[in-house]
Amino acid sequence: MAVQIEDLTQPQRDRLAFIELRVRFLGEVRRQDLFDRFGIQAAAATRDLATYKELVPGNIDYDSKSKVYVRSELFRPLFDFSPTRVLTWLTQGYGDNEPTRNRSLIPTEAATEISNPDLDALSVVTRAIYRKSVIHITYRALTSGMTARQIVPFALADNGSRWHVRAYDRRSAEFRDFVLARLADAHFVDDQIEDKERPDQDIQWNRIVELELVPHPANMRNPDTIEAEYGMTDGRLVTRVRAALVGYMLRRWNVDCTPDRSLRGGENHLWLKNRQALYGVENLMLAPGYRPDDQGA
Repeated sequence: MAVQIEDLTQPQRDRLAFIELRVRFLGEVRRQDLFDRFGIQAAAATRDLATYKELVPGNIDYDSKSKVYVRSELFRPLFDFSPTRVLTWLTQGYGDNEPTRNRSLIPTEAATEISNPDLDALSVVTRAIYRKSVIHITYRALTSGMTARQIVPFALADNGSRWHVRAYDRRSAEFRDFVLARLADAHFVDDQIEDKERPDQDIQWNRIVELELVPHPANMRNPDTIEAEYGMTDGRLVTRVRAALVGYMLRRWNVDCTPDRSLRGGENHLWLKNRQALYGVENLMLAPGYRPDDQGA
């Protein structure tokens, strides 16, 4: 009698879900990955891989030379993971259990996600990052509409409202952010990565900017509330951010970036005290109140 997923125990389903996540989004899985994640023995890992192959024949192939199970061209997902769950697993190292619809232990709600990436396109991006490969994408750009280009992706980034992939863009010959939800298609390109396209050449990504945030001097009647909320020390919070992400971070937390603390919105709880740190940061059009003509103020 063929094995059915409903007949498996929850720990078995968890391990099968882990196998699929590794294969679908990294392109490979080893028995050692199961040892490290679940502390099981070699025989149990072998059985889990065999069970997965029986449930979804053709999803994985064994590469005897590298001694690794790899994703096949006929791959079809067994588990229905949400994009948020997948991105959490990829970036934070947890959440790699089988998705369930069990009730939470206490009432829990979250803001509605309205910008989600296509998981098939995402899986190409994440495998390319893992394998250090070039991919071809069809991308819906705001200014130029639907465009085709080759990119060399190397990292994912969350700006608080949507996910991006950081990559070298061969079309513009520069490093850029691409919104994952705007990818219409993605597939691998059989080409070598040039030295100028490697992550260590991305100045904005590798530069770390130190920002000094304080309670907004004009908008906050009780600055001690803000100090406690953000865990400030001596009335200030010093945080270090990649230059490529500075604009996103300042926008997400509505940090007033004017030199004279002139933003009066109720959402502006914080003011950037050391504006000189923004010199040379390229995505400051996102920063609340930022004006290029007073960057040196």
